[in-house]
Amino acid sequence: MGSKYSHVFSPIRIRGVDFKNRIELAPPSLNLCSPDHLVTDAFVDCNRSFAYGGAAILTVGNVMIDIAECMNEELQLDMSSDDCILPLSKFALMCEGYGAHASLEINHGGKDSQVYRTGRPAYAPSSYYSSWELMSAKRDGREPMKTIEMSIDKIHETVEKYAQATLRAKKAGMRMAMIHCGHGNLISQFSSPLYNFRTDEYGGSLENRARFTIEVLDRVRELCGEDFVIEARISADEIKPGGMPYEETLKYIALIQDKIDILHVSAGIHGEFEYMKYWWQNYMMDREYNVHYAASIKKEFPNLLINTVGSIMSLDRAEEIIASGKADFVSMCRPLLADPDMPRKYAEGREDDHRPCLRCQCCAPGEHRSISCAVNPFLGKEREFPLGKVRKADEKKRYAVVGGGPGGITAAQILCDRGHDVTLYEKSGRLGGALYYGSLPSFKQDLADYIKYLNRQAEKCGAKILLNTEATREMLEKENYDGVIVAIGAEPVFPNVPGIDRPNVFWAPEVDAGEKPCGQKVVIVGGGAVGLEAAIDLKRAGKDVTVIEMLDSYAGLYSSARAVASELISLIGELKLDVRLGQKLAEVTEDGVICEDVKTGEKQSIPADTVLLAIGMKSRWAEADELRRACPETSSFLIGDCLYVGKNVMSATDGALNAAGYM
Repeated sequence: MGSKYSHVFSPIRIRGVDFKNRIELAPPSLNLCSPDHLVTDAFVDCNRSFAYGGAAILTVGNVMIDIAECMNEELQLDMSSDDCILPLSKFALMCEGYGAHASLEINHGGKDSQVYRTGRPAYAPSSYYSSWELMSAKRDGREPMKTIEMSIDKIHETVEKYAQATLRAKKAGMRMAMIHCGHGNLISQFSSPLYNFRTDEYGGSLENRARFTIEVLDRVRELCGEDFVIEARISADEIKPGGMPYEETLKYIALIQDKIDILHVSAGIHGEFEYMKYWWQNYMMDREYNVHYAASIKKEFPNLLINTVGSIMSLDRAEEIIASGKADFVSMCRPLLADPDMPRKYAEGREDDHRPCLRCQCCAPGEHRSISCAVNPFLGKEREFPLGKVRKADEKKRYAVVGGGPGGITAAQILCDRGHDVTLYEKSGRLGGALYYGSLPSFKQDLADYIKYLNRQAEKCGAKILLNTEATREMLEKENYDGVIVAIGAEPVFPNVPGIDRPNVFWAPEVDAGEKPCGQKVVIVGGGAVGLEAAIDLKRAGKDVTVIEMLDSYAGLYSSARAVASELISLIGELKLDVRLGQKLAEVTEDGVICEDVKTGEKQSIPADTVLLAIGMKSRWAEADELRRACPETSSFLIGDCLYVGKNVMSATDGALNAAGYM
């Protein structure tokens, strides 16, 4: 019997190519290629999880047509020579074995090619200082370099590089490819008035600006033939003032519609940080953020197959999108990174086992780091854990896990999957740890869904769960466990100032949870994400809120919560929230607080009946060190915040896998 998701799992044939369903892995940057930028076994095995999980199309992101010219990631795939074909064929054959299609996002970064990687100025439609280069030059302490305006010969050479790169994909066994025509990469730099200042046949009118796109698509079709599916990714609206707006995009689509088979509709641009969020939404933004563009374009071009993307978080939402005619395909990146098995789970009626994405941006490619995920610690480690699974242990043992946060619950799951007898101790009456508090602000739905998932998995995994039980060394020693994983987290920092022990001083998240009372006049100490999130919800609830922060700027916010910093700062402005920078807490008084200007030492009083602290956390090292001695020392592990205070969930779940995956 088939599933109830009949639209998602409806097959379709395009140019004689069979697609088993309508789900595409939107292109992630894996950083799993070899140093010479070829496919590796780790690359194939990572993708194997998505193929096994049930997606019909597996697209690899940011694949370069010439790495020497346009490199902008450390270990991205290079398609500039036939050397790529044989290694790439392993990827294509693997996908075919699962009834899926391998695909590549064929790209050239143009203005955003990184000088420190290529050793040369970036090529672009016109010559200017790109935002990315200005930022990079400032960081590297060098003079910025203008982009090189491409000559006509260079344009023709680059058109051929796009086509040859795509042909190599076909020679490797692929039946489709995605040509990246959006997000401010080279093709869209030509089509956008934001970056194209040319006065020749490639600049000026939309028809001229679209000429490069058309030449690339025509040459790809010429070389790859009529039996090859071309998907084109566009930004429906670049959103930045001066860029290509939606109305002009419709005219652009009209020019290319007969040259493509699937139109992949996104929005926003690379290389301009404040506009990246429109193609890579954070947890404070609406879900399904760009679906309305796809739906509108589908109405304008009913005969064109439309693929939509952008915070589509689950398969039931994908089903609704396709069933209602908003799109023909649904692409997901981060939700499938979080749970590659999502399509399989929904098809088999196991929706409750779906591991939700946090939209926390931990999967962003970084220096010397391959793809990773805060909630899926197996991602990028498929060589050690094929298909994201642990193997059964050779011998069943008894283990204790202390702490019921994300690290503890994940460790308990993994130990149970290994076949062990597991007991989890949690001193409070609920699971979730400090993450529970983080899920309480009104705009933290993604995190709230993850807390629900953790609770379901704790109930189902087979571990014995002891709530309201504070584990001690003596208690654990009495049970004679073979090993102990300590995941007791961190505790809030209370500064050593007069009055800090007054009865109206609390840790800010405790008020969010309704565990502590809150008066009308509130001072929050700490202008990081925790403090500002609490302030926003309290202000919306009608409280008189003042935030004091030692730093004289929001630099700390950008370093610790970069993905949402601009949203938080924007809300501060909208709500007219009183945030006083450069002020440190000096004393808590009977009537409020006294704060001190960090630069001048000048003091001022702020009236308050409630003082909330959000200045940081510290590891519970003393308690953790005692608990780790309750079993043979080589079989005890500290994970998560009780080892090092982390900035995200990933430190906890990674620690859980590293500890429990081999026990």
